[in-house]
Amino acid sequence: MKKLTPVFTISLTIALAFILWGAFAPNNLESITGSIQSFITDQFGWFYLLAATGFLGFAIFLIFSPYGRIKLGKDEDKPDYNYLTWFSFLFTAGMGIGLVFWGVAEPIYHLYDPSPAANVEGGTIGAAGAALRYSFFHWGFHPWAIYSIVGLTLAYFKFRKGAPGVLSATFQPLIGDKINGGIGTTINVIVVFATIFGVATSLGFGTAQIGGGLSNILGFENTFFLQLMIIVVVTFLYMLSSQTGLNKGIRILSKANIYLAMALMLFLLFSGPTNFIMNSFTQTLGNYVQNLVSMSFQLDTFNIESTWVEGWTIFYWAWWIAWAPFVGTFIARVSKGRTIREFVLGVIAVPTIFGALWFSIFGGTAINLETLQGISVMEVMSESGEESALFFVLQQFNFGWLLSIIAIFLIASFFITSADSATFVLGMQTTNGSLNPPNNVKLVWGIVQSSTAAILLYSGGLNALQTASIIAAFPFAIIMIFMIISLVKALRREVLPQRHKFKKEH
Repeated sequence: MKKLTPVFTISLTIALAFILWGAFAPNNLESITGSIQSFITDQFGWFYLLAATGFLGFAIFLIFSPYGRIKLGKDEDKPDYNYLTWFSFLFTAGMGIGLVFWGVAEPIYHLYDPSPAANVEGGTIGAAGAALRYSFFHWGFHPWAIYSIVGLTLAYFKFRKGAPGVLSATFQPLIGDKINGGIGTTINVIVVFATIFGVATSLGFGTAQIGGGLSNILGFENTFFLQLMIIVVVTFLYMLSSQTGLNKGIRILSKANIYLAMALMLFLLFSGPTNFIMNSFTQTLGNYVQNLVSMSFQLDTFNIESTWVEGWTIFYWAWWIAWAPFVGTFIARVSKGRTIREFVLGVIAVPTIFGALWFSIFGGTAINLETLQGISVMEVMSESGEESALFFVLQQFNFGWLLSIIAIFLIASFFITSADSATFVLGMQTTNGSLNPPNNVKLVWGIVQSSTAAILLYSGGLNALQTASIIAAFPFAIIMIFMIISLVKALRREVLPQRHKFKKEH
């Protein structure tokens, strides 16, 4: 292994300390992280809402501003990947595994426990619209705007300014050469820490759902031992994939994910209540856009007994922010040659529409079963956990057993590509931005990721996963604010030459 960077050494030490803590004192880990999480959500929920909405506002500004013409690279650079490959990278790294996990479960939860702001009675068909609307909201413009800010900033400084592909390098306009000292190291260590816990959250969800699928199909009990075996097997597979590099393993699996996901969506769309699904998609999309501003600033300030916003919206914003260094770095790596406008539109609009369609098909079908056909998905979730909801819904239709097997393969494939992409990103961030990090570095981070997911599941199940992601996200949200300031400062230095050039050409 080449000379280790301070970021690698410090990050690995912290990660190993956390894993040992969870292994030997899981109850203590859950208690302390739970207290930290409660403090953050109680005292700084407003900060997460303002930050996430501010990131979306800045992304929209970039689309319509003259800065949108600037290329993420030299003026003559062309994109390395076509649109299909690029979008498959976005979807796979971004939140594919989460969509599969929550596609049925979240709308059903919102159906019975709607947001207080929706002013609807839970468990009724009237609550269905609000259930889908908030699912669109949590997986729509805000998360992808968060990803786009990090990815755009990294790609701009890496490919246009020739800076190293680490987040600390994006602060050069603000702090100059101090990025090479303790401040830069601290920033990059926070990035690695947030990445480990953000990814571990989704890997934990994926593991639980694969276990739920095997339990549903084969009758296995979804125990921690089964989940541990799943982690071991999938870890071996994604480490095998990570050794092949970006243009082989991740690229091939990313496209396979898209094809599998589309096949599952289309089958359920035409086997399920097609008219109900498409009507729900159309109406909910309009309601989502219409209510976007009010939902973006909603807190439970005047409803003291409610913790709905803290349990859903604030958790999600923290989860996306914790994922942002990982997804942003990965998106930046595959986006050289695109303009700022093309990048932001592609990263925000396409996945948002896809996610809305996904929730309409899977969530809409579940709501139709629940409210109009008297088949209770919620009862199954209460007895077997939300990880069983998808498989229960699929088995209400022809070839349900086969569809469930396809769904397990899809989850496993998303698991592999997410973890594979994360090892790539962690390798970049701990080798001073190498675009092709050494395999032995990726191997180390692959083992750390899987160990963290296993420890979190062991110490507190999915609650511990959620707790860890919210804690990891808080410092990175502050880093993102200063990233925007640094990016604007750099863009202002070149906007006039770009504007003059545009006028001469036209």
